[in-house]
Amino acid sequence: MNTSIKTMTTQTDRTRHNMKLNFARLIRSPAFYPFVGLVVVTVFMIFASDKFLTGANLENIARQVSINAIIAVGMTCVILTGGIDLSVGPVMALSGTLTTGLMVAGVPAPIAILTGLMIGVGFGVGNGIFVAYLKMPPIIVTLATMGIARGLGLMYTDGYPISGMPDWFAWFGRGTLFGIQVPILIMLLTYFFAWVLLQHTRIGRYVYAIGGNEEAVRLSGVRASRFKLLVYSISGLTAAIAGLVLSSRLMSGQPNAGVGFELDAIAAVVLGGASIAGGRGVIIGTLVGAMLLGVLNNGLNMLGVSPYVQSVIKGAIILLAIFISRQRHK
Repeated sequence: MNTSIKTMTTQTDRTRHNMKLNFARLIRSPAFYPFVGLVVVTVFMIFASDKFLTGANLENIARQVSINAIIAVGMTCVILTGGIDLSVGPVMALSGTLTTGLMVAGVPAPIAILTGLMIGVGFGVGNGIFVAYLKMPPIIVTLATMGIARGLGLMYTDGYPISGMPDWFAWFGRGTLFGIQVPILIMLLTYFFAWVLLQHTRIGRYVYAIGGNEEAVRLSGVRASRFKLLVYSISGLTAAIAGLVLSSRLMSGQPNAGVGFELDAIAAVVLGGASIAGGRGVIIGTLVGAMLLGVLNNGLNMLGVSPYVQSVIKGAIILLAIFISRQRHK
């Protein structure tokens, strides 16, 4: 009898110990505090507006978030290596504009879509070559390619939107599959592949290592330049995917689209708990950060808050997120 009691007590102690360890790991996760922030903001919006918690509004938030969230996937990969990509907004616009322009010109749809995606990858490869192999500062390189991409988009369209898309093209931005809107599915698939890449492959381990200490990675015999080239290519690809979704939603190619989208993507990454210096962060945290921005935008709009005040509020929240992140890792 005593032996049974002792055994049960030991098992209970082990269970408690394991629960404490799991909770400690959860708190240390970069995505924990962003998730808490998302819950707090969501609860506040639920009490502040009766219409916030409706199914239609929640689906609307997810659909609105999808484009920024997709772009933020590539931005996360770049920031994890200690870099930055300011060109994603104009690259998104150029890719979407070129895709729609080719389709209107009679090019078969698969070729037009693939060309648009390859344009995004091409800009990413270009950024990666300048940063990784020519050792140029990422912020300067991507600032330059941001201007080039915007200029090419405006040159291609003479500054006018491209319309006349076939009706089926709206499926990527407005359609549904299995009862879920396609932009949301594309977003979730993008995050799934990024999660596998960063958390379960050798590539992901090197990406984190480069952001933590690039020199140590080089000294260990790993060609860091290859992986930096890869993350910029991924950033260009995700920008192009977002361009496809946006053009489909609008049913037109907009050469002026994407203004400020790079800042929203960076904000999503930072709000998700990633370090802007690189080496720390999780892809799920970026999704939480993007959702937090989406909930804020939607809720503040429903409350009738001025767009100017919204900018101040979002800026203050981003500063608070950075401050909390620095305090946690001192």
